[in-house]
Amino acid sequence: MPSAENGRETRSHILQTAMDTASVKGLSGLSIGDLATRLGMSKSGLFRHFGAKEHLQLATVDAALEVFEREVVTPAMEAAPGLDRLRALLHQWVGYLERDVFPGGCFFAAASADVDSQPGPVRDRIAEIGSAAIDAISSEAEIAQRLGHLRNDIEPRQLAFELHAYALEANWSRLLLDDTHAGDRARTAIDASLERAAAREKGRQS
Repeated sequence: MPSAENGRETRSHILQTAMDTASVKGLSGLSIGDLATRLGMSKSGLFRHFGAKEHLQLATVDAALEVFEREVVTPAMEAAPGLDRLRALLHQWVGYLERDVFPGGCFFAAASADVDSQPGPVRDRIAEIGSAAIDAISSEAEIAQRLGHLRNDIEPRQLAFELHAYALEANWSRLLLDDTHAGDRARTAIDASLERAAAREKGRQS
């Protein structure tokens, strides 16, 4: 009988293939049959790991979140709280896109476009993760404001909206427009936005 370790390795391999596929085709493009063919497995063998397609989709989303946290969030947390960490979060996200961690670019951009008008548990999970991303950026902006790094008149949620949009634009430009400079453009826009929002030393404000 296969060992528990073999089972975990098989499941991990399935999820990696599912993430790569969904980043290109969207979550609706996942199917038990197609994945089984790609992996050289039987449909019944793959079904034993996940059951219904919706369970596979949800497991794929959670696996992609683990990748995002490892590639973006964890290294960004090494930066000092406030403005440095806020900048690091966005720069790490752009770098994650440039490294082609997934063949279809940002997994969550593809997943969001695929399910945003399809009510159900999968859409709810994607929306939850998207909201958490905006909340994390906004929260770091609030910390930066309390530390005196950002002006008091800056609205953290609005700033988070704009910064989030720059990262999504980098993903879109790289994939659809083949803009090889999209990452640099996004970083320039992010840095300029943070510079405009930054608090000035007393006596230097205009």
